Amino acid sequence: MSQRTSPGSWRLLRKIIAKSDVVVEVLDARDPWGTRSPQLEKLADTHGKPLVIVVNKADLVPKNVAEKWKKILSKERPTVFISASKRLGTRRLWKVLREASGKRPLVVAVAGIPNVGKSTIINYLKGAHAVGTSPIPGYTRNATRLRVARWLSVIDTPGIIPPKLGELALISALRPESLDDPIPVAFRLLELIGKKNPKLLESLYGVEWQQDAQNFLEKLALRRGLLGKGGVPLIEEAARIIIRDWQTGRNTFFLEPEDYGLA
Repeated sequence: MSQRTSPGSWRLLRKIIAKSDVVVEVLDARDPWGTRSPQLEKLADTHGKPLVIVVNKADLVPKNVAEKWKKILSKERPTVFISASKRLGTRRLWKVLREASGKRPLVVAVAGIPNVGKSTIINYLKGAHAVGTSPIPGYTRNATRLRVARWLSVIDTPGIIPPKLGELALISALRPESLDDPIPVAFRLLELIGKKNPKLLESLYGVEWQQDAQNFLEKLALRRGLLGKGGVPLIEEAARIIIRDWQTGRNTFFLEPEDYGLA
């Protein structure tokens, strides 16, 4: 399940950070800790750039869970929880960006792993679809600079995959259509969810979790009519459904600070 960002992408990111005034690191509210990039944060610190953490998809987790994560993350960096797609918490984002640096005009680099919603956030700030958005991880391959206000320009950067990444974060970064074998990835996701919240799987797919990922995928394939020759369940297609539902936010499974031993 290993994937890594090319050296060229990191070089590009270094150049962008060097030319920016503030760095925004976008995280996924379902797994904020796992979607952080220590390498990105170190780059910002090395260049003396303030870094603001923006936790997107906050509508996918309970408010009390978001508050626990915010308490922890705010000890290290200015932190804002938002849902860019639902326009929740975005006023707070504007306020934090205004306060992040005394410079005017301000250039902000928006960075993070694939599929956390960087482009969606920029589109909200712009107020129109200035940057193409897509649920497919890694959609942004080149840096794009946009003026979103008289005093603010943002740079949308390529998705990065740090050397160390949480399980859920890595699953987010993997494009299911491009996987030769999506089954191991789906197994890992099912096992994570099954251990913490098996009822969620049943409510999403109408299939009972019985501590067996292979069995779950077979039943899901049968339920969805994903059958090959002789009526054999196409578990590869069922596996892609599991991965895709996580990436698009249909699956709202989340991790809490306690899962990382942080509370």
